[in-house]
Amino acid sequence: MLKTSHFLKCLLLISSIVFFSPFTGCEKPPTDKLIRAEKAIDEAKQREADLYAGDVVLQAEQALQKAKDFVAVKKYAEAKKVADDAVQLAKEASFLTEHNKTKIKTEAEQIIKEVELTLDEIKSLSAEAMNKKTKFKKTKANFHEIQEMIGKWETELQNIKNDLQAQKILQASNALKALQEQISIQKKIIITSLTTTRRKK
Repeated sequence: MLKTSHFLKCLLLISSIVFFSPFTGCEKPPTDKLIRAEKAIDEAKQREADLYAGDVVLQAEQALQKAKDFVAVKKYAEAKKVADDAVQLAKEASFLTEHNKTKIKTEAEQIIKEVELTLDEIKSLSAEAMNKKTKFKKTKANFHEIQEMIGKWETELQNIKNDLQAQKILQASNALKALQEQISIQKKIIITSLTTTRRKK
């Protein structure tokens, strides 16, 4: 009952402001709400929300622009509402950013384990290939190239771990997926070579 009464009073107050503003000039643009919305969006971006919750940040920016457009045509009540929406969207973006960072970091840590296992497999397979009549047997250069690639991949993997530790999570995740694909391709090449050799025996 009290909530209903409060709502009716607010509605009456807003109606009075809208009705009498052309005559009294008392209604003012919601500058404070626009400033608050801009601050909330800036804070979200400082938390990298534009990277991890880009869609929601965009919605917040669009809401803020809409509020400014309402102010331009002196629709202050609408501007206040949309400015408040922009603040809520910015807060949602900040929350999603932390959630997505945690999720991506957890996934990256799992991929790192998989990559390390694959590198160990490639080391073993390349050694086996070197000792058999495979294309790697034709010249030691091929074997040494693989060893160089393994060294390069291990360095890249360490850099990725450093980025992950430094909270450059999205950057580390993207680099890790690219590295995993490269290593997977090389593993398939070596396995194919070994399989072909075994069939010839």
